[in-house]
Amino acid sequence: MGQFTDGIFQSALASFVLFSPERQPDAIKAALAFTVVLLPYSLIGPYAGIFLDRFSRKRLIQIANLIRAGDLLVIALLIRNESTGVLLTFFVLIAFGVNRLILAGLSAGLPLLVERDVLIEANALAVTGGTIFVVIGGGIGIALKNISDSTSSSDFIDGTLILMAAGGYLLAAFFAMRIGRNEIGPLPHEVSLEIRGFGEMLQGFHILRNHKDALRGIFATGVQRGGVTALVLMALLLERNTFHSPDNPDAGLKGFAYALAIAGIGIGLGAVAGPFGVAIFGRHKWIRISMVAPIVFLLVFGLFPSEIMLIVTAFFVGGFGQSLKITNDALVQLKIHDEYRGRIFAFYDVAVNGAIVLGAMIAAFILPASGVSLILPWFIAGAYGLTALTLLNRANFLAYSNSTN
Repeated sequence: MGQFTDGIFQSALASFVLFSPERQPDAIKAALAFTVVLLPYSLIGPYAGIFLDRFSRKRLIQIANLIRAGDLLVIALLIRNESTGVLLTFFVLIAFGVNRLILAGLSAGLPLLVERDVLIEANALAVTGGTIFVVIGGGIGIALKNISDSTSSSDFIDGTLILMAAGGYLLAAFFAMRIGRNEIGPLPHEVSLEIRGFGEMLQGFHILRNHKDALRGIFATGVQRGGVTALVLMALLLERNTFHSPDNPDAGLKGFAYALAIAGIGIGLGAVAGPFGVAIFGRHKWIRISMVAPIVFLLVFGLFPSEIMLIVTAFFVGGFGQSLKITNDALVQLKIHDEYRGRIFAFYDVAVNGAIVLGAMIAAFILPASGVSLILPWFIAGAYGLTALTLLNRANFLAYSNSTN
């Protein structure tokens, strides 16, 4: 419910900031939007592990959803007043920062709910199901906006959608009441009252150094997600300024939503393929395969940047990327004891968010306003290939592959 609501919220926010007729986006502005949303969490994120490993994760998830609901009421008011300044940015940061606390808490608690031998399937359902619901929510938000465009102003519609999203977060908080107090941890005997903030995250890094395959998998996931972010920025500019008339932002928004929907299908199929890939090749080798597989599509897309090739590339990059993510999530969950899992997933989120910000900034420097670029998709393909050859090579990654991992 929370991620379905995320989709509605994000579609309204994207419409207001990037697809409004009076606001002409370029790569720098789009990248700045990603950075504003994600970079501050990379500073706050280390403290998430403190709470997730010391207090009831169920209570934290419930309270965080209530905070998001209240926060969106303020954002809806600001958007209706056409505020695009620092105040709006501040409240958007709260909404996205709290969201990461929720997702890290759910990932940390998942191994307490299922048996070890079905953990990959459970991640496929939880992580991918959430991502698909984001896509569905975004599609519904865009559809509602298009239906209402003829009767109300664009900013009024965006504000109304965000009010709806506030109600969705209230429902998510209500659903969290169904979880037992300690059902997703931490268990009473695991709770420590020592608080160290960034030192806590550093401790998580040191713990991961004893599980180097999990650490390498986290960094590989970051590279993959950074590439996806750069590709999203490219798609946004292509749909907004090249594939459709810049004077018709609604057509660009529809095209962008369609590409995301196809990517969402790829994400769903990638999640289904993940457990089968692991069963055939093993967890470590499947992560490496998932990193390499989209490279050929990125190379072709760089040569032929058409709308069809964008959709095909989004499908395969999204599918293999999701398969990599759920497999690596399961790897980390299996390796790390629940006592430390909250701070580990806080580090995981910080590392991946930092890579996403870096991907956005690289795209901003490479992409023209039209979004047409040979260099960017080839750069992403090169980063994926280099990651497979270094972080995920046989000597340093696959060597950890065995029946107990």
